[in-house]
Amino acid sequence: MHSKGKPSAAEMRRDYDICTMYILITAATSKEIQQTIDFINEENDALKNHEIKVLITGIGSVSTTYFLTDFINKKKPDIILQAGIAGCFSNKNLGEVVVIKDDFFGDVGVVENNTFKTIFDLNLMNENDAPFINGTLLNPNKKLLALSMLDEVRSITNNEITTNAERINFYKQNYAPVVESMEGAACHYVCLQKNIPFLQLRSISNYIGERDKTKWNFKDAIHTLNEKLIFILQEIIKKDEAYFRI
Repeated sequence: MHSKGKPSAAEMRRDYDICTMYILITAATSKEIQQTIDFINEENDALKNHEIKVLITGIGSVSTTYFLTDFINKKKPDIILQAGIAGCFSNKNLGEVVVIKDDFFGDVGVVENNTFKTIFDLNLMNENDAPFINGTLLNPNKKLLALSMLDEVRSITNNEITTNAERINFYKQNYAPVVESMEGAACHYVCLQKNIPFLQLRSISNYIGERDKTKWNFKDAIHTLNEKLIFILQEIIKKDEAYFRI
């Protein structure tokens, strides 16, 4: 509440802070979100009251975990948006954008008797040890997921792109992921540990196991990814950051 008369500088600053959000947009490569970067750098009146930063982490879980953690330790964002292209296990269309409801590390484990076993199968870790729930990294923010208006799917994160037919069938039968990336679970892990609302968007550029890159569609996947990312960014800033707290 303002004091009588003209509000003080502290009161004015507090009112400004209420409507300001600090949003971090992150991707493995700048190419994947260049359209969004250009949009942010343009004169957009709607963005002026908000602090929007971009972080390019590099490819893979290790790089993503390090650079994302290092960045947010300096100043904690209100929301993190991760975006990138992905391979697809299902019959979704190339260029379709999905939002990830849960993700998991698919290559952390060991092969025993020709069967891949996770760290949970080996009892090296309980599948419900935080931040895991049933062995996956669940996005608990239903408001952010709903705001995207995208199909909510499961993703798997591997540091090696899956090409082996047996491994592909194993993932399908045991975990039923829809898409695969190299960074998603790392972002989920960090955000859950730091208690930061987050959203991971993936646009389908190829089908898992297809090595003929003439059949991949980077152009449309990147275009639709940025269309959805810009839309979601615009929808988020219509809200107060408190709206997304869990």
